[in-house]
Amino acid sequence: MELINRVVDGVSGPLIGVHICRGNWSREEDVLLSGGYEDLMPHLKRMNVGMFSLEYATPRAGRLEAVGELRPGTKLGFGTVNPRTDAMEDVDWIVSRARFAAGILGADNILLNPDCGFGTFSDRPVASAEIASKKLATLAAAAKKLRG
Repeated sequence: MELINRVVDGVSGPLIGVHICRGNWSREEDVLLSGGYEDLMPHLKRMNVGMFSLEYATPRAGRLEAVGELRPGTKLGFGTVNPRTDAMEDVDWIVSRARFAAGILGADNILLNPDCGFGTFSDRPVASAEIASKKLATLAAAAKKLRG
């Protein structure tokens, strides 16, 4: 936390965010990190960043209510699609989850994104370009529905 604050000291203009990664090296959910964000909240609240990208597409992330502990006005990069699976998330499920998160942080503070990046290892990607493209299209459709 202190190191991040030193790195961003004096930086203004762009939205500075931090991603909390639970692992993107395997398609097997049971080998990736799990647990809620509650224990991290005291540290996250002290970071001088405007956004946290948190993974909430799987139950491994714990309770979404934990984000209510973030500083007021903090944006949530809300992970709502799993880049490690071929299964497509439902647009209405994403919309429902985003509305729930908006009830905690405010609609202006919710940014839809995948749990983690799609570009993992060049020799061993966890998602094909086709799957990644479809999942991003699903996120875009959910965002459009939320804005409508």
